[in-house]
Amino acid sequence: MRILVIGGTWFLGKAIAESAQVRGWDVTTFNRGRSGPDVPGVETVRGDRTDLSDLRRLAQLGPWDAVIDTSSSDFPPREVLLATTTLREAARRWVHISTVSVYQGWPNHHLTEDSALLDCPADADGTFGYTGADGSPTRYGFQKAGGERAVSEAFGDAAVFLRPGVILGPGEYVGRLPWWLTRAKRGGHILAPAPSSQRIQPVDVRDVAEFALEQAASETSGGYNVTHPEGITFADFLAECLAVTGGIGKPEWVEPAVLSEQGVAQWTELPLWRTHTGVWSVDSSRAVTAGLRCRPLAETIRDTWTWLAVDGRPVDHPRWAEHGIARAKEARILTSLE
Repeated sequence: MRILVIGGTWFLGKAIAESAQVRGWDVTTFNRGRSGPDVPGVETVRGDRTDLSDLRRLAQLGPWDAVIDTSSSDFPPREVLLATTTLREAARRWVHISTVSVYQGWPNHHLTEDSALLDCPADADGTFGYTGADGSPTRYGFQKAGGERAVSEAFGDAAVFLRPGVILGPGEYVGRLPWWLTRAKRGGHILAPAPSSQRIQPVDVRDVAEFALEQAASETSGGYNVTHPEGITFADFLAECLAVTGGIGKPEWVEPAVLSEQGVAQWTELPLWRTHTGVWSVDSSRAVTAGLRCRPLAETIRDTWTWLAVDGRPVDHPRWAEHGIARAKEARILTSLE
């Protein structure tokens, strides 16, 4: 197999490039060289995916059995369309890393691959779409749906869409799991979102990478929800964080209404906490049937802590600073509940 990874230097793109090499595949990565070091052994092509001349130069280096696009999240649909139409003759398939946010019902309703998608033109610019008053839908979701349409217009039945919810694991740049790990290490009374029995469905970056490679080599098409089929309860999640870090702490489970009254921001101040009923109700059975295999999330937690101890964060990314409640605010809330 000969594949092109758009991105390929950090988190998911890096995991895909490394796993493909383990398989003995020929890997080319295309990026601007700004986010991290290149994976040793890959053929690296520097360029800007929004620059037609760079894309045409890239196309001359094909053909590839598949393109895996890991870097479309920061670009409007029309830039995805530019890449897919320019590279169409140089690639047999296109595996597109998308998101569950493309669904009309996200995050309020249970989702399957048959759920309706948001409507966005393939040539839309970055202004298309809107974010609803309750945070649903999102402009990001519209943009990603338009990106999927751009891929479909160019590749048709040779296009595959992977729709993860939350991706965790070694190399995470967003900072969700790293924040919980460092908080657990600090110990003491830990503000935690009730109910403790709530199951969450994050998926390990390495498992997403393997599934992307399986789809690159297959003849399938269409969309797959890439979420952990079993998940983990929030109680077990925090227990694992405490266990791997050696933190001596006790979660204090606080009802969502109280957290909201105290001004705690969902999704960021307490990462992975969100009250919308569908956020952790995404059916991934189609992906499992197609070969998605997810390791226990306890392994993801353990390996991420090991990575943090050795490497820290891979790049200086602004989203890292968005996650986690301030110590003083957490302490104030816990004191008010005594």
